[in-house]
Order: sequence, then C-alpha cells, then structure tokens
Amino acid sequence: MALSKLPLYSVFFFLYISLSISSQALSSKIAVAQIKDQQDNEPFVGINIGEDVSNLMSATELVSFLQFQKVTHIKLYDADPDILKALAKTKIRVIISVPNNQLLAIGSSNTTAASWIGKNVVAYYPQTVITAIAVGDEVLTTVPSSAPLLMPAIESLYSALVAENLHNQIKISTPHSASIILDSFPPSQSFFNQSWISVIQPLLHFLSRTGSPLMMNFYPYYVFMQNKGVVPLDNSLFKPLTPSKEMVDPNTLLHYTNVLDAMVDAAYFSMKNMNFTDVVVLVTESGWPSKGDSKEPYATIDNADTYNSNLIKHVLDRSGTPLHPEITSSVYLYELFNEDLRSPPVSEANWGLFYANSTPVYLLHVSGSGTFLANDTTNQTYCIVMDGVDSKTLQAALDWVCGPGRANCSEIQPGENCYQPNNVKNHASYAFDSYYQKEGRASGSCDFKGIAMTTTTDPSHGSCIFPGR
Repeated sequence: MALSKLPLYSVFFFLYISLSISSQALSSKIAVAQIKDQQDNEPFVGINIGEDVSNLMSATELVSFLQFQKVTHIKLYDADPDILKALAKTKIRVIISVPNNQLLAIGSSNTTAASWIGKNVVAYYPQTVITAIAVGDEVLTTVPSSAPLLMPAIESLYSALVAENLHNQIKISTPHSASIILDSFPPSQSFFNQSWISVIQPLLHFLSRTGSPLMMNFYPYYVFMQNKGVVPLDNSLFKPLTPSKEMVDPNTLLHYTNVLDAMVDAAYFSMKNMNFTDVVVLVTESGWPSKGDSKEPYATIDNADTYNSNLIKHVLDRSGTPLHPEITSSVYLYELFNEDLRSPPVSEANWGLFYANSTPVYLLHVSGSGTFLANDTTNQTYCIVMDGVDSKTLQAALDWVCGPGRANCSEIQPGENCYQPNNVKNHASYAFDSYYQKEGRASGSCDFKGIAMTTTTDPSHGSCIFPGR
C-alpha cells in the first residue's frame, strides 16, 4: 500500500432524509447479464500478498498457510516462480502481475511479451490456476510517464495469450487508483479524469471486447480521512445505519449504506457515461490499517477488524450495489501480511491480517460467511447480552445465573479482573458466558428469555478473560 494509492477524492455531499425512498437500478437487464457472464459463479473474497516482509515464510509454507486459512483466490504483485510452483494442484486461483518497471520492455516488443507469457504463464498453467494478469499497478497515477505504454503492453500480452490459446481462460486488465474517477459522489455524476481518456477509452474497448474486468483499488479509509466531518465513520465501516444517515444520490434516489458501494457504482456510472455497460468492476484492493501514527487516529485494530469482517460478509451476502443489486463485485483484501519493511507513515506497514510469523493481527468475526479465513473465531462462540436490554431485566437474569444457574461469577466480584467496568451489562455478559460454557454451549443455553446472543467475537478485555477463551 503506497502513499500514491491515496485517492484524491472530491468531498462527498450527503442528502439526509428520514423516509426511505424506493428506487430501481437504472441498468438494462441485457447489460447486467453481460456483466454476470464475466464473473466466477459466485462472488468471492481474495487476498493480496505483498512481500515487503522480513522473514517471509517459504513459498511452500505460504501455500500451506493459505490452504489452512481456506483462501481460494490470491493476487501477487509479480509472478514469483517459487509461489507459482508451490500453488500447483492446489486449485487456489491466482492473479499474477507485471511490475511497472517491466512495462517499457513488454510494451515495446511483442517478442518480450511472448517470452513473459511463456515464462510466467505457460510454464505453470493449468497445474497452477492463473485466472488473470494485472498489467502494472496504478500506472496512470503513480508512473504517468508510462501511461502511453499501458495499452501496447496489454495488447502484446493478449496476443501472446491468443497464440497459446489461453485468452479465454486468462483475463488481462490493469488496477487503477480510485482517483481516476472524479466527482465520486453522487455516483450518478461521476466521470473519469479527462486527462486519461486517451488511455481509458481504448482500455474499456479492450475490456469489453475480451470480457475482462475493470480493476479498481478502493479504500473507504482514505475517503473517510479526507472527508472527516462529512463522511461518517459508520458509513465507511459498513455499520448498520438509520435511514436518516444513509447517503442518497439526488439524481437517482438510490440509497447508499456504505462508502464502498458508492465507489463501485461511481465506476459503473463513469463507464456508462462513456457508453460501456458490459464491463464488471473487480475490486483488486480494499482494506483498513490496524495501526497508525498520531495523525492516523482511526487506524486501529477495532476499525480494521470491523471493516474487513463486514466487507467479507457484505461480499458473501451477494447483495450487490444500489445500482446493480444483481451484481456483487468480488474483492481482494489488502493484505495478507503486515509489510514491516514499508516506509512511513506507520499505517503503511499495518494493513495485514497476519504478522509474518502467521499469527493474526486480530481475529475477524465472519461467522456464517463460509469457511474463508480460519483465523476467525467461528469455532469458538461466546454468550453476551444483547443491546437495548433494560437494567432491571438484566439484573434479574444476572441474579438467576449466579444463583440457581450456578455459573461461576467470582471474576465479576469487587477487586477481581472482570469487575470493571462496573455495570450490570458487563457483569451479565460475563455471567451469561460462564453459564453458556458450563452447559457445553448447548442449544438454548444462551437465551435468558431473549436477552442474550451468541457471538464469535471474543468479548475479553484487558485482564478480563471470558470463560469461552
């Protein structure tokens, strides 16, 4: 994650309304069908693997780790031969990349492009399931001097795939920064930066012709940081919103409950404004940093956990976007490991779900969203108090569970580890979990007349360790 990835977003403007207004997506059914034909059978969540990591595990260990974590799709920033070899026969689907510093050679020579395909694709495919080639990374905004080379490189690589009869199995595209889209809210008014139309126009023609996706790197974190006071944190983190806090496009009356959906639809509207309606958006990077410096107060473990957990659930819920409810963009999380060798600011080294030694930076809470990422707490559940329960009801339940229910409530007594914060909700959650674990997490043991619920998120805090841990 380089600083150059920071989207230069125009300020979001919100319409706050109290009543929900029904709306329909504006795209035609034909365009929707064309887009859906390009996708995997189901939307998926993949993960990026950067290698600016000290003591990075071997390729064989990495692939074993990916299999243990139930990761099915990955994206590399190069075409690492050891990793590609280790991926053979695993069925893990991989996007390989052409680094920016190789664009000149490939864009200038069909022979070099053919050699690149032979060395990095043909040598491994189909034993290693290569699904796409990302040509460069945010070329238009990070190395604009290379922009004229982008389409020649893409076309040369595509011709090489055609020569190998692999052009139907392996797609070619190039990841873009969100900053190539201007006036991003409301989405219906979005358009591509006119400075790059000479590249974007032929690129979209190519993507439409070959059934390849528009690759976009979308970071609600940066949208929030650049528009604090205008873009609420809850909208950026996929948190549930009341209708009055939803973002509303005044032109379409489409309601946006999260920033990412608005960014995806901005890309669709930008393409539509150029008369392209059959290209799918693939989010090749999205994430949230877990640690930052004094100028990055929202780069926290809690926010990173919330964003990535909710993002995974949002994709796997297959709810699409307000403009395209029929189409859910697949997303590649940024990223697998904290890249501790990255330059400041502090957040640059703290986007990973794991440290280099494979221990999790935090535990995702994605229960019910499939088997993706075994670092969550899906197999460990806890019993806690539901929100909104009045104190009198809680106290009655607490008295029962610590009395006739025979839960171990010693840790919530004065002076003990779980006494603070000293309130009935905190004490009841600990007691409920104690009872729930004592009963072997049996069905019905976390209810207490409808005021408790199970969770996969560990409620332990500080020195207070809940029984479920």
